[in-house]
Amino acid sequence: MDAIQKELLKQVAGLHEVPEGAYNIRANGESVDRASTANIEIVTKEDKSGIDIHIKPGTKNESVHIPVVLSQSGLQETVYNDFYIGEGADVVIVAGCGIDNCGTQDSRHDGIHRFFLEKNSHVKYVEKHYGSGNGTGGRILNPVTEIYMDEDSYMEMETTQIRGVDSTDRKNIAKLKDGAKLVVTERLMTHGDQHAESHFQIDLDGEDSSANLVSRSVARDNSYQLFQSNLCGNNRCSGHTECDAIIMDDARIAAEPQLAAASVDAALIHEAAIGKIAGEQIIKLMTLGLTEQEAEEQIISGFLK
Repeated sequence: MDAIQKELLKQVAGLHEVPEGAYNIRANGESVDRASTANIEIVTKEDKSGIDIHIKPGTKNESVHIPVVLSQSGLQETVYNDFYIGEGADVVIVAGCGIDNCGTQDSRHDGIHRFFLEKNSHVKYVEKHYGSGNGTGGRILNPVTEIYMDEDSYMEMETTQIRGVDSTDRKNIAKLKDGAKLVVTERLMTHGDQHAESHFQIDLDGEDSSANLVSRSVARDNSYQLFQSNLCGNNRCSGHTECDAIIMDDARIAAEPQLAAASVDAALIHEAAIGKIAGEQIIKLMTLGLTEQEAEEQIISGFLK
């Protein structure tokens, strides 16, 4: 891999060298390196582009890295990755995509990830998106995440997009059975003329299932953001969605949280707030010696943590 691809890997997966455990590294449309372990097997799909990741029941303290990097202008691909997490397993999965486009053609990666969690399994899923390059071609990412959770399973999902992606349309679907719990944290910042959409459809089908979705975003310059969530309580369950956004310059933000209950024992809450940075916050930091711009950046950094 060249220096640009290595920098993208560092940005989206925190990798400075080959990771421990199971991994599959994809660069410019091809798998360039892969390793399985005794408990985690990665195999190439036979009917379409992508991989299947099989995690054995009871697997503990292991990780899977599946980053994607694109450094070829004009490359467009759709990849399908399926994760099968065995009963009682407890693993960390690190994904993400980085695009460096120095050309005039659009570069695009559409990643469709499906997670099948068996009973009592635990997953922490970390996904980062990043764009770089001085070309006029677009850096486009359209991830789809589908989550199917069996009884008493748990999944924590962290998704982050801080800069460089011109257009993204993120679709997230989750279906939870009895006692399953889903926690989602989204962090997003757009700038320039960037366009970002986030869509969540969460079905709390099981008794005592629960979901907590928190989105933090900042829109700068002329960028546009759309947040849509639909939380459906179909049994005795609890659900919470929260969307907080900072708007700056000439940006636009739309937040559309929705709740639907099909059970008298469904307890659902949504919160949404959009606003600018408070002047007193900036003034307070400036009294500590920061410039106005430094104060602004400090506030944004803390907000997106």
